[in-house]
Amino acid sequence: MRKKSCVDKIRVGIIGLGVGQHHIWGYQKCANAEVCDVDSNRAQQVAKKENISRWFTDYRKLVKLPELDAVSICTPNYLHRPVAEAAFAAGKHVLCEKPLSISTKEGAKIVAAAKKAKKKLMMAYVNRFRGESQVLKRFIDAGELGQIYYGKCGWLRRRGIPGMGGWFTTKSKSGGGPLIDLGVHVLDLTLWLMGFPEVESVTGSVYTHFGDKNIGYWWRSGNAPFDVEDLASAFIKLKNGAALTLDASWASNIEKSDEFYSRLMGTKGGAQLEPLVIYKDEHGTQVDLKPAYAKVDTFAAETAYFVNCILKNKEPMATGEQGLEVMQILDAIYLSAKTGKQISIK
Repeated sequence: MRKKSCVDKIRVGIIGLGVGQHHIWGYQKCANAEVCDVDSNRAQQVAKKENISRWFTDYRKLVKLPELDAVSICTPNYLHRPVAEAAFAAGKHVLCEKPLSISTKEGAKIVAAAKKAKKKLMMAYVNRFRGESQVLKRFIDAGELGQIYYGKCGWLRRRGIPGMGGWFTTKSKSGGGPLIDLGVHVLDLTLWLMGFPEVESVTGSVYTHFGDKNIGYWWRSGNAPFDVEDLASAFIKLKNGAALTLDASWASNIEKSDEFYSRLMGTKGGAQLEPLVIYKDEHGTQVDLKPAYAKVDTFAAETAYFVNCILKNKEPMATGEQGLEVMQILDAIYLSAKTGKQISIK
């Protein structure tokens, strides 16, 4: 392993080497790592490239290593539950990539397993660690926006379907399309900025107008059916009286190739991300504040924070329970789209 810049006390296994490679680069600054991927060639190549002494193709063998403290779960969504349950049964802490699982039912089993094992479960909501997100959160927590009563968030792509026939576009493996892939990011970020208020009801719509056409893919992997949406939209009512709208697409006829946004309106001010601007009235005039913020390696910040939570026995800020709440909203959006009805959240 490369020389660490913080501690060598924690050993972490990274399971799944797609986005998991970003986790490796983060852990290399603050922990020791082992890697696992069902693709033996990829596991071996990554281990060799990153100077990692051991690699695995079976996560069950990895999690049973007695010297291992924690794992990052970076597998396709449908594997989150079995991998997490195995990790908790083996006494490991877990950093789980978004979403928590493919459904609320599956996600609840992960949260229950964490509680039973008395181990930490942290959601990998990496956008919370962005410099502008952290700065805006401090402004909000200081009361600069007052009571936030409306939010609008989305992640839209003009053409960016991640591969016909791959796990991303197969509902049994992904749980859904851009809503569960991209929308989950901005939904969590915006709810976190708003203080994670409880949800009262959800109304949603989903559409598939590009998935059955050979257009807008990052890659093709066979001719398997495309059985997820390529655009989703939702209106979310919160129990504190506020409201939130959410949009997510892999393919849509819009101006920009990729648009990520979170906008908030409060009684004392408003704000937006990308770029970060805060809108207020001061001294009888309207002002637009553009706070400075650090450019952050978000994956490095996220993994370092997770390691610190383990070392200092702190509860992570992105909890499994919050991951489950987000999963309930996503499920409700899909159910609303299917039934044409508003769905209440209990």
